[in-house]
Amino acid sequence: MSDDAPPAVPPAANDDAGEGGVSKKAAKKAAKEAEKAALKAKKAAEVAEREAAAQGGPDPLADRYGDAPLIQSKEITGKVWTHARDMTAARVNETVTLRGRVHNVRGKGKSAFLILRQQTATVQCVFFVDDVDVSKGMVKWVSKLEAESVIDISGVVAVPSEGPVVSCTQKEVELVVHSVYCVSRSVPRLPFEIDDASRPESDFDKEDGAQYVRVLQDTRLNYRVIDLRTPANQAIFRVQSAVCELFREALRRKDFVEIHTPKLIGGASEGGASVFKLDYMGQPACLAQSPQLYKQMAIEADMDRVFEIGPVFRAENSNTHRHLCEFTGLDMEMTIKEHYSEVLDVLNDLFLHMFDGLNERFKHELEVVNAQHPFEPLKYLNPTLRLTFPEGIKMLQDHGVEGVDPLGDLSTEQERVLGQLVKEKYDTDFYILHKYPLNARPFYTMPCPHDGDYTNSFDIFIRGEEIISGAQRIHDVELLSKRAVECGIEIETIQAYIDAFKYGALPHGGCGVGLERVVMLFLNLGNIRKTSMFPRDPRRLAP
Repeated sequence: MSDDAPPAVPPAANDDAGEGGVSKKAAKKAAKEAEKAALKAKKAAEVAEREAAAQGGPDPLADRYGDAPLIQSKEITGKVWTHARDMTAARVNETVTLRGRVHNVRGKGKSAFLILRQQTATVQCVFFVDDVDVSKGMVKWVSKLEAESVIDISGVVAVPSEGPVVSCTQKEVELVVHSVYCVSRSVPRLPFEIDDASRPESDFDKEDGAQYVRVLQDTRLNYRVIDLRTPANQAIFRVQSAVCELFREALRRKDFVEIHTPKLIGGASEGGASVFKLDYMGQPACLAQSPQLYKQMAIEADMDRVFEIGPVFRAENSNTHRHLCEFTGLDMEMTIKEHYSEVLDVLNDLFLHMFDGLNERFKHELEVVNAQHPFEPLKYLNPTLRLTFPEGIKMLQDHGVEGVDPLGDLSTEQERVLGQLVKEKYDTDFYILHKYPLNARPFYTMPCPHDGDYTNSFDIFIRGEEIISGAQRIHDVELLSKRAVECGIEIETIQAYIDAFKYGALPHGGCGVGLERVVMLFLNLGNIRKTSMFPRDPRRLAP
């Protein structure tokens, strides 16, 4: 370096200089840009996560939906379950959990709407993507659930934002979902849609251009487990259960005892050839047509008043709307002091209790049935109308009905016409016809003391169809044996029954009621197969 070179001049001082020579202003700006970049990267990562979830990849809310593990009674969680029918406005803002079936589901963009069905109740469940409770992955998964799959679903009860949900029974509320799990998946293709099976007949008469699928009876019965899921069928069998409940109630109040009699017997319980024969350990036997003989034996065992609800078997090749080869019998038997009208008095009280009970305590079920199968409420009198058989014959003859036999049974058509005449004259769908001809009754029916051509017997009708046959029974051994022979029954096949009256016999009477027929006629359903859970007719032995 030259000695006369000028000295180095230091840089000018800068008050804003920071560490490393960077100004505070520049550092602040860089920090702000870095924060902005980090936020952008975070959002990009979230978008990437959601897109990955939509493609089956990780979803931050994946634990809120999906297929549930197989329920094998592994644990008891204490979880509280709510029934769909209890989803009302009173529960708004409550968090609830339900289990039901996917009735239908539709997804659109970032939302999905699922109708959950539980027996006769339906409720709308809504999903809106918010990335807090519901992700796009959840909406996509829910939208692909098969109809009839069983799900567990939880959420908050809310008032529908767009007004009442007219397509559901629970119109005032909906469920805002935060978790849903599939307990059991249905196969993708059903034999028929529940909506089609639930359609009222009147829909097919509408001239709105809509094309509806009619589910025929055989298809319904072939896939009965699906058909029974319709709201109307759910209600029908709750009505059937109610009939049994009310039958028991009415008779227990009158000191009746419920009994259970054999269904495997060594002879025909009512005579004739309409029995299902079988081999019983090398002995000829048959399925009981009725508990009749055993009910009477119970009376002679001093049971005084008995009833039974149990299966009855009839090997009759009758392919009609009102006959089954197996049905449920509601039977009763009781001692009488003087007259078989004592039995009619009990039956009067029994059926008034049953009809009143159905109308008052099972209104919801009746309304559900009526929505698909409209019917006029049953008309009945208190006390119940009673007509003698000759009076019924005269009404038919006066109306010009031909082929009426005063000493024979009524045909199905004659019963129907008589029911119409009774309704027109007395304004009732329910009545008792008594004093039937001897030729139209079983061997154990007590003959009328005033006219040997008739008996102390009766039938009871609903809407022109018979639901009950009953009578005073013969309790005299000699007369009983005589009548059995006259009816072609071999005495040895019913000897144990006859012997029951040798040791002092109480006068008695009773009847048998067909449960399925009562329900069919009360609801005016038109076919008994609708009131038999798994009907057995001459052509059907499965499912």
